[in-house]
Amino acid sequence: MALNKHKRRLRIKKGIRNKISGTAEKPRLSVFKSNKGIYAQLIDDTKGHTLLASSSKDIDGEGLNVDVSKNVGLKLAEKAKADGIEKIVFDRSGYLYHGRVKALAEGAREGGLKF
Repeated sequence: MALNKHKRRLRIKKGIRNKISGTAEKPRLSVFKSNKGIYAQLIDDTKGHTLLASSSKDIDGEGLNVDVSKNVGLKLAEKAKADGIEKIVFDRSGYLYHGRVKALAEGAREGGLKF
């Protein structure tokens, strides 16, 4: 059964979301990437609220590459530390843990967040 990329990612995302959930003490770090940017949010699933967000549009970087993604992770970790959040659950949203998604996660870890 052949699926296109988008449907395959959504199927994987659904499986991931069945296993993980974010709370106010340990929010979910959700990642979305497009051809023009990468976006990250800390979400409290019990209330359905976005606590913090960061994107490549907030970063003064040229283009979209691994370095920009890492800076997005660092910026999000900095905001989270200011709000007293140290532990998170990582949600890669069906993307492979590779390239820009991996760089964002490593940037968040370097910023002091614990997964």
